[in-house]
Amino acid sequence: MTRTVAVIGLGAMGLPMAARLAERFEVRGFDIATERLALAEGQGVEPAASAAAAVSGAQAVLVAVRTGEQLRELLFGDQGLAGHLGDGAVVILTSTVGTDGIADIAARLGEVGAALVDAPLSGGPVRAGAGDLLIVVGAEPAALETARPVLEQLASTLTVVGDRAGDGQALKTVNQLLCGVHIAAAAEALALADALGLERERTLEALTAGAADSFMLGNRGPRALQAYDEHGAEVLSRLDIFVKDLGIVGAAARAHHLAAPVAAAAEQLFLLGEAQGLGALDDSAIIRVVAPTLRGAAEH
Repeated sequence: MTRTVAVIGLGAMGLPMAARLAERFEVRGFDIATERLALAEGQGVEPAASAAAAVSGAQAVLVAVRTGEQLRELLFGDQGLAGHLGDGAVVILTSTVGTDGIADIAARLGEVGAALVDAPLSGGPVRAGAGDLLIVVGAEPAALETARPVLEQLASTLTVVGDRAGDGQALKTVNQLLCGVHIAAAAEALALADALGLERERTLEALTAGAADSFMLGNRGPRALQAYDEHGAEVLSRLDIFVKDLGIVGAAARAHHLAAPVAAAAEQLFLLGEAQGLGALDDSAIIRVVAPTLRGAAEH
């Protein structure tokens, strides 16, 4: 039975996830920033003095890293956590890192009696705190049984896509292809509408009511129109995340000798946005790459 959960990293997503899990489990958290530890303690999370102390005795360990190499270092580096994991513990990978090396990492964890649960998620901090995340999972059945109560506490939609670590990353890679393309397409469409002299909000309302609608148009469209405000849109997903994720998409397509020209075009827009200093802004700010100013914004 899963009773104790460790959360390594208490950032924008880690903290609300830890707080959500603390409603049901004993949760230990670790972050190198002492102020994040203090915030976590105020939300029912036991602060740990080190990552090793956090994972010791935990049945499940949540980690969020940017790359597969960071995951490898976290688990097997000089101060790696693998040696502190108990027999039967599961490491739940919540981030999108691609499939490369995941099978090897899972095998190495198996050597110390632990398992990798590949569970990339979608949704921002508010949804994390409410247990409203979308999570896709690839894991061996026994590991999934241990991780399931944790995942169900965090997710409103939990989809098991396969019984291998890496299956979750594979599906998330496909998902990010569509998401990145849809965000870029929404930005181009709204920029064109503005250039044609259409009223921005009314155009968006009409598009989202018809066949051209998509989740990303409805979700990112209003934020794209805020990209020209003084402070821009609230950052719910950074633009440079799609630089990383569409890079993963491109690498996967090339590895399988598959042409992905639409995804490649979207990746170039996000790379241009990052080069123009937009990387830390909300990903809807990609509209500023194709339309440095909007007619409506310029008139104010």
